[in-house]
Amino acid sequence: MAVDWDTVRAFLTLADEGKLTAAARRLEVSHPTVARRIKALERTIGARLFDRLPDRFVLTPAGEELLADAQTMERAAESMNRRSAGLGDAAEGTVRLSAGEAMTHFIAERLLRLRRFLERIELELATSHQLANLSRREADLLIREQVPDLASIVTRRLGRVAYAVYASPSLAPAETTPETFRQMPWAGFDDDHAYMPGQSRMLELSGGARPIVRVNNWLVLREAARAGAGLAVLPCYLGEGEAGLRRVGRILDEVPGDQWLLVHRDIRVLPRVRAVMDALIRLFEEERAVLAGRSAGADARPRPRRARASA
Repeated sequence: MAVDWDTVRAFLTLADEGKLTAAARRLEVSHPTVARRIKALERTIGARLFDRLPDRFVLTPAGEELLADAQTMERAAESMNRRSAGLGDAAEGTVRLSAGEAMTHFIAERLLRLRRFLERIELELATSHQLANLSRREADLLIREQVPDLASIVTRRLGRVAYAVYASPSLAPAETTPETFRQMPWAGFDDDHAYMPGQSRMLELSGGARPIVRVNNWLVLREAARAGAGLAVLPCYLGEGEAGLRRVGRILDEVPGDQWLLVHRDIRVLPRVRAVMDALIRLFEEERAVLAGRSAGADARPRPRRARASA
C-alpha cells in the first residue's frame, strides 16, 4: 500500500508538535483527521509509531526509524514546491519579505518608490527577529544583520547601516566623555534581545549598568529615547531628522551594521523574486547616505540644537 504525502506530513507534524491538537492546528485540519492518518500509517508500516504519554505523543523505536525517511520525503516535497513555483516566466504574484521592525519600517516608508518597478507584484512585509525558514517558504526573502551558515541560502550584501547614540534635547548631555555617559540613564533591549546591534557598545558606554528601560522593539526604543527615558543606541535612519531626537556624539563605527539579503537558491531565479531583489538593491543604493547617517546634512559631529538652527 502506497503512503501519500498528507499522511507522512501528519506523522512529521505530530512528531514535532507532540500533541494532536497542535498538529491539527498547524496542518489546518481537524483533530480526528490527524489521528486517522497516523492510524493508517501504523497499519501500513505494521508497527506502532507513537507512545501516548499523559501530556504528549513520543516516537517509538519504529517511529524513530521512520523519521529519517519521512524527513527526506519532506525535503523532496519542499524542493518540488519551490521549483514548481518558478515554472512561469512572468514577474507577477506575491513575494513575502521578512525583516526586523526597524528595517520593515524603513522599507514601508519607501514603498511607493520601491513599487515603481513592481507593478504586477504583491508585497507582504513580515516583521520578525527570527530567521524564517526559506526552505519551507515561510518567506521568500530575508533582510538580516547576520548570515546563517546554510548551503541552501544565497546572500547579497545590501549595504551598511550606521548606529549612534540618540537622546531627547532635554536629556542630551553637553559633553560626551566616558564619565558623562556613565552618569546618564540608558534605554536598551531586554535580555532576550541583547544580541541586537549596538547593545554591547551601549553597555560599555553606560559602564556596564543595565538600561533602566528595556524593550524588545526598535521603534519602541526610539520612542523611549524621544520621551526622555534615557539615551539609546539607534540605527541612524531611525534617529536622524526625527523631531524630539538629537544625535549625541559621533557615529559608532565599532557597531557592525551590514545588511544582507537572503534567498533560497531554488527560488532566486523566479522572475518575481528576482524583480524584488533588484528593486531592494536599487533602493539601498539610492538611500546609502541615509543609512550611513549622512542625510539632511548629518555628519559624525553632534547635531546643533534645533533652537540655534532656527535662530
